[in-house]
Amino acid sequence: MVPVLGALGSRGAYTPIRREQITDVRGTVRAELGLVPDLFVKRSMSETGTHTARSLDERAKMLAVAGELFRDGTVAGISPAEYHELVAVVSGLPIGVVRAAADVIAEAAIRAVDTAYAAIPTRAQASWSEVADASAVWTRRGRSLAVNAAGNHPGVHSLWLEALALGYGVAVRPSRREPFTPHRLVSALWEAGFTGPEIALLPGGQEIAGSMLSAADLGLVYGGDDVVNRYRDDPSVLPQGPGRAKVLLTGTVTDEDIRFAADSIAYQGGTACVNATAVYVEHDHAEVARRIAELLAELPALPPEDPAAMLPCWTESAGNAVAQYVRSQVGSATAMLPDQDTVTSLGDGSVVLRPTVYACDRPDAPQAGLEMPYPCGWVLPWTPGDASVLTDSLVVSAVTDDEDLITALVDDPSIRNVYLGRVPTYRVEFGVPHDGFLGEFLMRSKAVARQFIS
Repeated sequence: MVPVLGALGSRGAYTPIRREQITDVRGTVRAELGLVPDLFVKRSMSETGTHTARSLDERAKMLAVAGELFRDGTVAGISPAEYHELVAVVSGLPIGVVRAAADVIAEAAIRAVDTAYAAIPTRAQASWSEVADASAVWTRRGRSLAVNAAGNHPGVHSLWLEALALGYGVAVRPSRREPFTPHRLVSALWEAGFTGPEIALLPGGQEIAGSMLSAADLGLVYGGDDVVNRYRDDPSVLPQGPGRAKVLLTGTVTDEDIRFAADSIAYQGGTACVNATAVYVEHDHAEVARRIAELLAELPALPPEDPAAMLPCWTESAGNAVAQYVRSQVGSATAMLPDQDTVTSLGDGSVVLRPTVYACDRPDAPQAGLEMPYPCGWVLPWTPGDASVLTDSLVVSAVTDDEDLITALVDDPSIRNVYLGRVPTYRVEFGVPHDGFLGEFLMRSKAVARQFIS
């Protein structure tokens, strides 16, 4: 009997009649996901955020309890080890990546209040009760947040915890690719004392995403360029799209530079938006591409539950489809690794996608923006001082001491993070903005003045 993951709605748990089988990378059914009807979504959303906001201290304590439960407890009948194994074999992520992501999510819950309030303006207060005369008070833009979550990496679920820390009611639509992480996290939050109007899990098809976003005050959505373009001008929705992270290597490229670039491409299986997609090189980019490829070729092809696994697994059909798409986009770029080695069969219906590295023939090659869900790097020539090719990036990690270039990168509104030196593109710190502070979207400053009456 496989587990059934139902909805956790505003009025309690609910197991829908309509269900979808969740299979692993070998095609074995590992769970069933209940899919809620639109009417259930609308009722739950009408009640999300209607709770009386808890005190800041209470929120902090409850989130910390939930984080510890998520990491260490048996939640909804599933132990941590069982959860790690389920996510690994269903998502194809190496189990070591899953364990690390679970630790990050737990820590994000424990630190959620501190992280969320790192965005508060210096002159603002967290509560009107702290105002002695007249001041700004940091307050919510709405009461409810709808999250249309991604399934490429468990770590995406660390972000919306900040909304709970700020007192929002949150409803999450989990990805059908990997629903175990949000189900476990929302269940842990319920066990810690949060209620349905404060946090709900609404699994369903893509058709319910529109209902959730329409009913919520604000929305957080994940997706590709189509999603970003759809919501770019909607002030009530914050789209989270491709990262297109980039590495810049200037001057003489050392072995340490090569290791740094390769690590930024392949860290945690190369599946996250913070993994490097493009590497720009001032001198002999083809040689740098060869050296990066040589290093990445050493990564082993192993099943996702193997503790030594470092690369993502897929069903045979899905893995071949991804590899074929990349081949169709190569154009004039030169492959640094044999094409036939990209898809490696494990003999059980699953495949490993091994790294691919390509040398492009010009700095404005379109492949630099091709972000793939496995270690796939495009190495391009770079002209000193040219910041234009580094735009539209979640992260630019630049090994340079050119202060004019650094200023241009920091001033570019399409570059959200600038790392100087051999700082890997995937580095994320609690209390430091990732794609801006989430609080910048969820909160605003409101003037409060008071006169004390004797």
